[in-house]
Amino acid sequence: MNNTIRFSVDAKNDGKRLDIFLTEKMDQFTRSFLKKLIDNKQVKLNDKVILSPSTKVRHRDQIIANILERKIQNIIPKKIKLNIVFEDKSILIINKPKGMVVHPGAGNYENTLVNALLFKYKDNLSDLNGDFRPGIVHRIDKETSGLLVVAKNNLSHSFLGDQFSKHTIKRKYICLAWGVIRPLNGRISTLISRDKKNRQLMTISENNGKKAITNYKTLKVFNIKDIPKISLIECELETGRTHQIRVHFKYKGTPLLGDKQYGGKKFKFKKINNEFFTKLNKLSGQALHAKTLEIIHPITKKRMNFNSDLPDEFKKILNLLENLSS
Repeated sequence: MNNTIRFSVDAKNDGKRLDIFLTEKMDQFTRSFLKKLIDNKQVKLNDKVILSPSTKVRHRDQIIANILERKIQNIIPKKIKLNIVFEDKSILIINKPKGMVVHPGAGNYENTLVNALLFKYKDNLSDLNGDFRPGIVHRIDKETSGLLVVAKNNLSHSFLGDQFSKHTIKRKYICLAWGVIRPLNGRISTLISRDKKNRQLMTISENNGKKAITNYKTLKVFNIKDIPKISLIECELETGRTHQIRVHFKYKGTPLLGDKQYGGKKFKFKKINNEFFTKLNKLSGQALHAKTLEIIHPITKKRMNFNSDLPDEFKKILNLLENLSS
């Protein structure tokens, strides 16, 4: 079965090589894999099969890529409870729990958001992002909780995708980070690319990668005896790169609490605050929550704003920090 993904070339990518364009758009795959895809006649440019990875793409070109899925025979619909914040005929707003993967991939083909969506909505989802990502317009990491929008049809998907491309969708995250970020309020702008040594990780790059911009505001700094300083920070994304906030905060020397991949150096503690560490050790992943999502509805064209509560384990750590600092 093929996973067909479609792209429209925007003005800023005019003149790029086809393989580079695809690599930037599908960063879950290596450039060599995508070159093989072209060699195997699985990429079309304006409905014509392209055989040269160096072919230049032009503004408004239409590209279709068929990803041959060898490991997955079928996506199994599975009854998994969904926390639906809003729903109509066009879209869904879902509050994704920590620990849930958005779509099937290596090692997890049955317990993803997509499995749950297929059980509940069957074929009533968009397919612009391929057969294996029905309805999926954007993603958040497995161990990040919070809001995401799902498209029920291709018209809605296309309209929402355009908002993401133009960065008109507003997304705010709340996180807890070790240390104090400097300046307290600011803007982080870098290039982010896939780590050459570990393809599962992303890294800051000087010359290659996608532009990534995170605006942040320190809400509070907890300065508690025998515990390193911890900051409560609100982030607003201008771009939505893979692991963006986590990579940016590691780059600033203030990794997120509970982040096993980008946690950085180990902090030394003079004494052990048992209550704090008990709750910290219960964190199943990074203390990062997609709290606010603001979109323009694809049909009504009205701006809609959605908010979600912090998950329980995040709340417990935050409440404890508040109590210890009072």
